[in-house]
Amino acid sequence: MEMDLEARIKRLEDRAELNDLVVGYFLAADGDDLEGVGNSFTDTATFSSSGVLAGEGRGAIVDFIKASREQMGLTIHTPHYAQLAFEGPDKARGLVGAHLELVLGGTAVYGAVRYVDEYRRVGDEWRIHSRDMRTIHIAPWQQVGEAFESDTPVRWPGASGAASDYPRR
Repeated sequence: MEMDLEARIKRLEDRAELNDLVVGYFLAADGDDLEGVGNSFTDTATFSSSGVLAGEGRGAIVDFIKASREQMGLTIHTPHYAQLAFEGPDKARGLVGAHLELVLGGTAVYGAVRYVDEYRRVGDEWRIHSRDMRTIHIAPWQQVGEAFESDTPVRWPGASGAASDYPRR
């Protein structure tokens, strides 16, 4: 179905708004702006990590992010792309690729993740309705090369090494 010019322009505006939402979430998280983090999500949103539910509802997600941030020092979330697919005028899916640089429990780590997102328009603004952070690789800086080329490239400090959520086939 071909869209008219007005609908095509609106779709481009929606893409720009969704990209701003993705970047805004990362900036809010890095800046300990919990209100900004909360405003990124719908009231009934979910946040998961590798398929494990970490928070259900805006308040629980903010509580999870706040507790996680208490174990962190400086963080840099760098989004590289957002692949978006619209499922209607007020619903979209996204795959966001990003690199993370974090100080976690006193250990500097570096890694790559993909956020599997669903978005909903709430009023006039887009919000994240579900987010699942999938880890490609992460390890303390000194172990990145070794971890990256291994079968266990996911090495969060204090945890056993694990397979990537996106293993090479």
